[in-house]
Amino acid sequence: MEFDLIVIGAGPGGYTAAIKAAQLGMKTAIIEKKKNLGGTCLNVGCIPSKALLSSSELYHQAKHQFGVHGINAEGLSVDVATMMKRKDGVIRKMARGIDYLIKKNNIEHFIGTGSIINSSEVEVDQGAQKKRLKTKRILIATGSKVSDLPFLDYDGSTVLSSDNAIALDQAPDSMIVIGGGAIGLELGSVWARLGTKVDIIESLPRIATIFDESVTQPLQELLQKQGIKFHLNTRVESAEKTKTGIKLTASKDNNKIELEAEKILIAVGRKPNTDNLEAAEIKIELDERGFIQIDANWQTNIPGIYAIGDVVAGPMLAHKAEQEAIAVVERMAGKAGQVNYSTIPWVIYTSPEVAAVGLTEQEAKDKGFEVSTGIFPFQANGRAVAGAHSEGLAKIISNKKTDRVLGVQILSTNASELIAEAVLLMEFEGSTEDLARTIHAHPTMSEGLREAAHVTMGEPLHL
Repeated sequence: MEFDLIVIGAGPGGYTAAIKAAQLGMKTAIIEKKKNLGGTCLNVGCIPSKALLSSSELYHQAKHQFGVHGINAEGLSVDVATMMKRKDGVIRKMARGIDYLIKKNNIEHFIGTGSIINSSEVEVDQGAQKKRLKTKRILIATGSKVSDLPFLDYDGSTVLSSDNAIALDQAPDSMIVIGGGAIGLELGSVWARLGTKVDIIESLPRIATIFDESVTQPLQELLQKQGIKFHLNTRVESAEKTKTGIKLTASKDNNKIELEAEKILIAVGRKPNTDNLEAAEIKIELDERGFIQIDANWQTNIPGIYAIGDVVAGPMLAHKAEQEAIAVVERMAGKAGQVNYSTIPWVIYTSPEVAAVGLTEQEAKDKGFEVSTGIFPFQANGRAVAGAHSEGLAKIISNKKTDRVLGVQILSTNASELIAEAVLLMEFEGSTEDLARTIHAHPTMSEGLREAAHVTMGEPLHL
């Protein structure tokens, strides 16, 4: 059996590529070592974490915010087991959807570990047997895995990865989170809302450094109000297990500090999953960080072998992998597939959420732009005030000479949805005036972006 394309890995990038290829008339196969399709994002990442974030936020709102609305929530309790059951149900439902799409598009699905023999042959190790598959092209979409610390091994009980942290059967009394990025902040938020004492350790001077400090500082203050304690400029040096959990030794400003907790979550990022990918006869080139090197067509050093998603350089985001999947397959088919890497949105799903697209203020200045900035606080937004979620702000960074929008950052409820307007604006190389003159429904949170545009232009309306 010979295929036009074999995709190795069935995460967002892999299964999207397989579907697109089939739709374009290619005979397509997909190989995934795990039974469930969807990869990290669906099974242990994006989707289950958002399910838990949603459940824990509802509990936190009922406990701390319902009163202002005149809603009495006395006797409130949380059942973590039921919460986890709901999360697992969400995963199953979404997985069934992907299975349906694979079958609908007549894609051959092989469960096993794929190994590249050469540019036209892949071996599938299914345990009891091995299969050789012939193909015209190969696409590597094997994703990433959690990074670890050299002095602390995961055990799934006391020392947790993000995979483990979304599967706890009860809220621990205390948890140390190493890493103040998206994963650490999101999962730290989940358990803090459910009553866990959470300490987050970050080696850098501030959290979430992909955003401007004007956004991350109020985010940190809001998370502190939710019970999270931050230790910035702090580097973990050693750890030892105790009878009750874990004890850490860290340094801050040349001073030693010690922290103890029942659980520790290591959230120091992810690394590309390229282990045992190829046979000894071929060598796919990697960069110094272990990412697969590709050209402008996402092709590796070996003609006919391509790579996308977390195994190549760039942000490890599902939507980035999906767009690369569509683009690379379109180019295989002779079409003009492309990815605009300058308009990839970033989101951290805390409460409130924080989202961004384009350049930060400092990045814009570093690139030589003379910038104009405008910040609009949601405290002046009618819909936000009416809904009792007026924390946060919208910020626009623009080119002062041309008025073109260079970047947007939003700290607010539903920032993950609001950022889409900014992405579209930047895709069309829009200006702050374009945004300011676009009519927004009133009252809506999206008006905050329009107001920020007016501020950027030096013409504030409601400030």
